[in-house]
Amino acid sequence: MIKFLKFTGLVGLITPVLVFACILGAVVFWSSFSWLNNALSDLGVQWGVAATLFNFGLVVGGFLLMIFAAGLSTFLGKRLLGKVGVCLFLVACVALVGIGVFNETFSPTHYIVSVMLFVFMPVALLVFVGSLWQQGKRNLGLLTLALGLIAAAPWVLEFTVPYVSGVAVPEFVSGLAGAVWTMVLGYLMLKEPEKADSS
Repeated sequence: MIKFLKFTGLVGLITPVLVFACILGAVVFWSSFSWLNNALSDLGVQWGVAATLFNFGLVVGGFLLMIFAAGLSTFLGKRLLGKVGVCLFLVACVALVGIGVFNETFSPTHYIVSVMLFVFMPVALLVFVGSLWQQGKRNLGLLTLALGLIAAAPWVLEFTVPYVSGVAVPEFVSGLAGAVWTMVLGYLMLKEPEKADSS
């Protein structure tokens, strides 16, 4: 039987691949999609395969990431900062599900959950930096800091020096940074020594 921490680590390792495969698959099925002029969420209201793939990926991915977050609470949630980070990460997971459930036809709910995802995810990473630093995991903390800043930077730039007319690029870059972090943490949880599983 796969131990809990390792199972949730495996979930964290494979879920971003599923989510981004669905997003890119949806892009393929909507030939008119423009990275410069559209939002990724525009994929969720297209007729046929594009919307099905996109919304399925976000909803299933969000629920799977909640499972990952349960393991994350064991791996990083031993101190207050870690617990706060896990809670923020969970809010981002709920928001990801919300984007898939409440597509652009559900206004203003869709906008609210979209903002929640792209605010809470980078903030969660930045909170995890402090948690990792407290645990002596300095290199992982620096990586988390870099990815947290990468997740936030496209939005800071977009709202200060707009560089695209749509938001697909900042959404993709920000989401990719979060995905890389999730996969790295998933791998580390999967490789965690047995002492973490027996606690």
